[in-house]
Amino acid sequence: MLLDESPALAEFRVEVRNFVRTHLPVDIATKGRLGLEYEKSDFVRWQKILREKGWFAAAWPREFGGAGWDLEKQLVFLQEAALNGAPHIIPYGVNMVGPVLYTFGTDAQKAKHLPGILSSDIWWCQGYSEPNSGSDLASLKTTAVRDGDHYIVNGTKMWTTEAHWADWMHCLVRTDKEAKSQKGISFLLIDMKTPGIEIRPIVTIDGQHHTNQVFLDDVRVPVENLVGGEGGGWTIAKFLLSNERVAIADTGPKLKLLSEIKELFVGVAASSAVPESCKVLLRQKVADAEIQLTALCALEQDYVKLWASGGSKEGPQASVLKIRSTEILQLLSEIALELGGPLGAAHDPRDLHLPTNVSPNPMQRASLMAHQYLYGRCWSIFGGTNEIQRGIIARSILPVSNGTGGGGTRI
Repeated sequence: MLLDESPALAEFRVEVRNFVRTHLPVDIATKGRLGLEYEKSDFVRWQKILREKGWFAAAWPREFGGAGWDLEKQLVFLQEAALNGAPHIIPYGVNMVGPVLYTFGTDAQKAKHLPGILSSDIWWCQGYSEPNSGSDLASLKTTAVRDGDHYIVNGTKMWTTEAHWADWMHCLVRTDKEAKSQKGISFLLIDMKTPGIEIRPIVTIDGQHHTNQVFLDDVRVPVENLVGGEGGGWTIAKFLLSNERVAIADTGPKLKLLSEIKELFVGVAASSAVPESCKVLLRQKVADAEIQLTALCALEQDYVKLWASGGSKEGPQASVLKIRSTEILQLLSEIALELGGPLGAAHDPRDLHLPTNVSPNPMQRASLMAHQYLYGRCWSIFGGTNEIQRGIIARSILPVSNGTGGGGTRI
């Protein structure tokens, strides 16, 4: 138990911890322990194990194959799974398009797509961001023009994570150029095997291929793949984002990283080559980071309890969690680099794919921590930049001028 929680929730935490430690395959657990990259097959294997247990899509209503977990149970699962080296759940199917389909989809759409999501046999990606239209999603330019029983889709999607793994894309498109920006957006399901789709890899600063640019050139999409009606895309997008709130702070991986940093510090503290003054400063930094992370966990728990009790999800809480979680992750990764000393200055992307039966040497361990630092840079960009999140917070809590010079603050 990390914070004050009910006896029933604490018991569930122990159950999750024991299940993960017992059922997570050894090779996948080793990758999690060392910080190696997971393959698609690792995610599939683990998600199928969770499905057999009844814990995959556990937040879904029972009528659609879920377990009906409340938000607090979801949070406990996410924390304990990460702390014990399990891969994160790839969200694009089960956490994103799945709830959209059982909430807004037709019976035919549910019957066609929900089983493949539940079995992890069909993989999805998210077609939202575009060049010059990332955080300002309402300005997206990808068009879908009705042509009989099909839409003809043209445009490009940027930073499309795992598109190279995906069978389908849930995509925001503009179906009405004349309507107000948000009202002209619709939500389409696109088969990635459709002619006219090109996926170009984007190798990020950590040297890995996580994300892609997707080009859509006269892609014919059946009208039956429209979800929620024309112009309903913005409402669905907001609904989808509200379903991600419980995972937005992502405290489990940060708690795991903190434990790894504390282990590294033990080695530094025992080294005669490190001056005592440096040890004192590093000890203070580690302690400060732990305090900040504990405070984040408390804040996260409070917000989740608020939402679970029916409190509004329209406030700035998710933005607060996004900003603080990003700042703390980057702080932790900076401390990890400091603890690595000169070795922390180098990162070889190949180290992320070491065999699981090989123990990393000191240089490789430092390289793995350097990956945490490099990949951590993107967290303040995706999902709405931290600058955008601060604007959301400001608009929520500061008065706005009515234009009459009444002394309000214009945002």
